[in-house]
Amino acid sequence: MDLQLEDTDTLSGLEDRILRAVQLVGKLKEENAELKERLAAAESEASLAAAARADAEEALAAFKANAGKAEKELEVLQVERKQVKARIEKLLGQMDLLSAS
Repeated sequence: MDLQLEDTDTLSGLEDRILRAVQLVGKLKEENAELKERLAAAESEASLAAAARADAEEALAAFKANAGKAEKELEVLQVERKQVKARIEKLLGQMDLLSAS
């Protein structure tokens, strides 16, 4: 009977280990599913961030283009201002000559 008791204990221990293994596998499957969800969420967030970055880069390029145009326009206006100032000074000089004579 002692042999039968040992067999029962061995079988009982094996059952316990199998039950623990099944529980562990179940827990690991749950964790795996959760990690897959978190990965999908992170990938989605990364995709949105990449799209936002691309939009920001496009906006920056457009801003730089507009800034370049504004700088050129400013240079043109400054040249025109100098020309108008010179013409006005010339006209004022001619008026001074008329008033002096």
